[in-house]
Amino acid sequence: MPLMLVLSGTLLAGVSGVPGLFTSRRTMAGQYTSVTLMILAALLGLAGAGCGLAGEYSLVIPWPIAGTGARVSLDPLGAFFLLPVFAMGGLGAIYGLGYWRQTAHILNGRYLRLFWGLVVAGMATLILARHGIIFLFGWETMALSAFFLIVTESHRAEVRKAAWLYLIATHIGTLSLFALFALLRRVSGSYDLAALTSDQLSQGMSWVIFALALLGFGLKAGLMPLHFWLPSAHASAPSHVSAILSGVMIKMGIYGLVRIVWLLPEPPLAWGEILLFLGSVSAVLGVVCAIGQHDLKRLLAYHSVENIGIITMGLGLALAGQALGRGDWVALGMAGALLHVWNHGLFKSLLFLGAGSVAHTAHTRNLDHLGGLAKTMPWTAGLFLLGAAAISGLPPLNGFVSELFIYLGLLRTAGFDGEPSWTAATLAVPALALTGALAAACFVKVYGVVFLGTPRSVAASHTREASRTMLVPMGVLATCCVTIGLAPWAIAPVLQSVLDSTACGASAQHVAQLAPLGWLGLAGAGLLLAGVMVWLAVRSRIRVMESNTTWGCGYHAALPRAQYTASSFGQMIVSLFRRVLPTHVHQPETKEVFPSPARFESHTADLALDKALLPTAKRILSWLLHLRRFQQGQAQQYLLYILITVMALLAWNMPFRAIFIRLFAR
Repeated sequence: MPLMLVLSGTLLAGVSGVPGLFTSRRTMAGQYTSVTLMILAALLGLAGAGCGLAGEYSLVIPWPIAGTGARVSLDPLGAFFLLPVFAMGGLGAIYGLGYWRQTAHILNGRYLRLFWGLVVAGMATLILARHGIIFLFGWETMALSAFFLIVTESHRAEVRKAAWLYLIATHIGTLSLFALFALLRRVSGSYDLAALTSDQLSQGMSWVIFALALLGFGLKAGLMPLHFWLPSAHASAPSHVSAILSGVMIKMGIYGLVRIVWLLPEPPLAWGEILLFLGSVSAVLGVVCAIGQHDLKRLLAYHSVENIGIITMGLGLALAGQALGRGDWVALGMAGALLHVWNHGLFKSLLFLGAGSVAHTAHTRNLDHLGGLAKTMPWTAGLFLLGAAAISGLPPLNGFVSELFIYLGLLRTAGFDGEPSWTAATLAVPALALTGALAAACFVKVYGVVFLGTPRSVAASHTREASRTMLVPMGVLATCCVTIGLAPWAIAPVLQSVLDSTACGASAQHVAQLAPLGWLGLAGAGLLLAGVMVWLAVRSRIRVMESNTTWGCGYHAALPRAQYTASSFGQMIVSLFRRVLPTHVHQPETKEVFPSPARFESHTADLALDKALLPTAKRILSWLLHLRRFQQGQAQQYLLYILITVMALLAWNMPFRAIFIRLFAR
């Protein structure tokens, strides 16, 4: 029954956008129908996935392409990843009622809702798949639907560029997965995703499969330096699309990596070291790149790279624990990684929806054109602040809990418990601490520039609060962030069930015994209560509130441009990382006595895309242009090519060795 509920929800999500294609573009009837179907699909999927956390349910579907049949299955690991898929699928559809109304987007509203349902159905299909062909079918459905969602506003050149970059990256990953499943078919004799033994798989073949999985799934997850497509794609898409891409879709890369790696026997310690190193680099450089951004959504996109790095650190710790027989490392690493999959999906979706509310009413995402929005958008400001605190790992919110699991696991590698130490993992502790500190600094900048101070532009001064259909999904996500932070003990049985269902479950210890979840919940509740009491005490003492300009800097009538900007907030941190964060600064020189108006601008480039991939691609293209001289459209030239080819084939087949032997014999 749980599997049938999920399959029904998947099918309903896939067709949810179809009825809207047959309704008028200028009415809301089609959108209401699509949203209703998507909500019903989400409820069915959530109910089935919730039941799937307790056991495994399988079904073999007759399919001639798959030979004997294709198996789909719902197990605790799959159910864990399905919950955010259906939750964000339903909440995003509701958000779209206010953010992307059909009557305001006549040309692309129906188009967006069609591919919204398909991307949800594609993700659910690949999670349920236990056959390589079905997995690739769901993967490609998700990938192509995401491309069409990104390119929704195709009239903008930067959107088309971002969409094509994403399409190239995702198909490089897909080709890697084709090779991966072909190798699995070669060693196991079938496309079934089943555990392999040491007799079936040599050490060299294990490394090849791991490398292909890391490339294919790492590209989808946005693991640095494979993240080059992610910032522009997430910034260019509509905001609720950005929320599902960042909060949910990139986790399919994490799911695929977990699913495949735990099928391989006896993972070596080096795999854990590789994931821990890549995770540390992604976490630190991801947040550093975010600090240098001026586009609100692009800044949030780089924080996805950061959080994928944190998740990968947990996976690396778990793999190392499996290799060294440390069940506590396995439990804490996997629990932290899995819980952070949920947590990042919650607070990152909340932040993207908040950014969408800001862009929807202010008509800009540029941080330097915003300011003072907390006065006109108090609900959005409050919810965005909660999401910012959660992504910074501050208690008593959910981000703190999952990062604490990884902290505890990494600290155990230092040998404080009397066991042998693992220096490579110990070095990741300061990287994780630095990531949290930089994330907090980044969101101090974002919140201060966007919501505090005074408006920096005319558009920012004429904003209004988002509609209820936009605020309700944000409120649901915020409530989940608070609930997990205050009651982490309620999540422990779910995490343990997922751990027990994977290959690492036999060696993993119980999560509830390794982390003080009960005390953590009490401390969080006490901290929240103390904060509320302090706020009430301060509020009761404020009798008369004097209205004045925020950050007046001592001036009686300060202009908006006298405030701190996004560049000035992050200048010190950006300068510290200038070797890995190339920043181009345009600073005008003032030479006249009465200077004309001037602008100060800075642009932070992406190290992987702008400094490595694009220059390399341009160099290769310049080399290939020299080959044009061989194709001039002249018949005699092509006849010459044919003659040269025929002569080469004849020479290849000539028995030169026999001729030489006979000549030598004479």
